[in-house]
Amino acid sequence: MCLGLPMQVLESDGLIARCAGRGEERRVNVMLIDEVPVGGWVLVHMERAVRPLDEAEVGTLNDALDAILLAARGGDTDHLFADLLTRTDAPAPCDAP
Repeated sequence: MCLGLPMQVLESDGLIARCAGRGEERRVNVMLIDEVPVGGWVLVHMERAVRPLDEAEVGTLNDALDAILLAARGGDTDHLFADLLTRTDAPAPCDAP
């Protein structure tokens, strides 16, 4: 499975950007999106920026990626979804057969 990673633009020439995120740096093709300023965030998939991100999305995406890693190791992910677990307006879960 391939996932997009949130990465912050460190420098860019308009074609290729040096980006950092989740403990690594990559050279990312940014030709398919509008220019993102240094310090801005992009969603990176297969060494290409797919779209710009706002800062609120970055935390959510990183929490989701952390949850995938924890779940794969059999860890508890509840703390990453505390906002969902405490919602009172959420629909009732489906009773699947």
